Amino acid sequence: MPLLRLNQVSMAYGTHALLDNAQFQLDPGERVGLLGRNGEGKSTLMKIIAGHIAADSGEVWRQPEVRIAWLEQAPELDCDDTIYQAVASGLGHLGDLINQYHAVLTEMDGSAQSLAQLGDIQQKLEAEDGWGLQQRVETILDKLALPADVKVNTLSGGWKRRVALARALVIEPDILLLDEPTNHLDFDSIAWLEEQILNYKGAVLFVTHDRAFLQKLATRIVELDRGKLVSWAGNYQDYLRRKAAALEEEARQNAEFDKKLAQEETWIRQGIKARRTRNEGRVRALQKLRAERAQRRNQQGTANVNLTQAEASGKKVIEAKHVTFAYGDKVVIQDFTSRIERGDKIGLLGPNGAGKSTLLKLLLKQLEPTSGTVEHGTRLKIAYFDQLREQLDPDLSVADTVAEGSEFIDFPDGRKHVMSYLADFLFPPARARSPVKSLSGGEKNRLLLAKLFTKPANLLVMDEPTNDLDLETLEILEQKLVEYDGTLLLGAVAISHR
Repeated sequence: MPLLRLNQVSMAYGTHALLDNAQFQLDPGERVGLLGRNGEGKSTLMKIIAGHIAADSGEVWRQPEVRIAWLEQAPELDCDDTIYQAVASGLGHLGDLINQYHAVLTEMDGSAQSLAQLGDIQQKLEAEDGWGLQQRVETILDKLALPADVKVNTLSGGWKRRVALARALVIEPDILLLDEPTNHLDFDSIAWLEEQILNYKGAVLFVTHDRAFLQKLATRIVELDRGKLVSWAGNYQDYLRRKAAALEEEARQNAEFDKKLAQEETWIRQGIKARRTRNEGRVRALQKLRAERAQRRNQQGTANVNLTQAEASGKKVIEAKHVTFAYGDKVVIQDFTSRIERGDKIGLLGPNGAGKSTLLKLLLKQLEPTSGTVEHGTRLKIAYFDQLREQLDPDLSVADTVAEGSEFIDFPDGRKHVMSYLADFLFPPARARSPVKSLSGGEKNRLLLAKLFTKPANLLVMDEPTNDLDLETLEILEQKLVEYDGTLLLGAVAISHR
């Protein structure tokens, strides 16, 4: 018996149909990889399945009493919570009781009042069989190496991701929805997550840009393509082979259709001859062909990512000497010395919270070291990609974000209209006029790349640029970075294709 079934489900924002009479079924034990271009509606589909939003039409059936947990692309956590409180909050009312028990136990002073308070909470937990859930919270914290009493607001992006993941896993759901679960996770955390999902007894539906993660876990692939959900049996490599063949067949059929339509349009333009034949059936058939062509949604093209390079920098790009940096008593960088020269391509790898973003900001002189020096070379033109997207104003339109209110963007080889430039990054005119806050996570990353590449640069600094990008755009970006002649600093916790 399926856990979930979608029947003829449709969902649109304005005139753009994200789901068009979509069909989908999820069975126990399945691990389904959900693919689709940025902005196609993958996160919207997750929200519909989780019950957070309602579809415009169609049926969404869930097995009675089914438990669904959803790890969002950008999960929200209460910054005032401890990690323990944040994880236990996933259990609802019982999570509140467990948090109360943990807090009282931590602050016990041996007074009669605190003992009475502890006893009252214990009774409530026993009445609702909450002790097993408390043990589950502690087990999850232990497996993800999360310190229970650390405040959420002190954590790096990767550690916050771990906390959100723990909050989703703690209820042991029948259906686990994961939207880009490997974002910001280091190698050890990804390996642990893979093992957990492989041993997981429920069903998993996940979106990821990590090809190794997808290949290892998916028992089938479901693709959201132009509003339709298409299921492909087998793993990711099987999907790639069969998808390529399907696209070739689609192109062949479209070419035959367009040829026939052109022939019929030539016939109808003959005018008098067409009317003399009184072939009204042929005229109706042409009208049907026109309507069918108007309804066709062509596959979205490929992003045209080009890096605008400035004149070469001096041979020395950055030189750091005995750099140390601390947040209060916590030393993040200690006695770091390095010389970066023109043309170097350097990857900064390390676990969550190790200080990769801090080191990049020190090298860019956005932070002052506690001790030591950072020197920049001559003729530096720096482009910086920020993993937190702090360079994006959510209330600006996509076009104004890139062109800063102008209609044209100036490049070394000439001017280009902002709409034409954004089309290269797969933003159609309607999307280009939309506010940044309406974009998906992947679209925001694509927009940040578009903004970044309008300025000539000979030093490109990228802090986890691959998060949320669809696989096609990711592969193009990788190719362009390999071909880039300037200096590259790349911060990452894991490599997407490992």
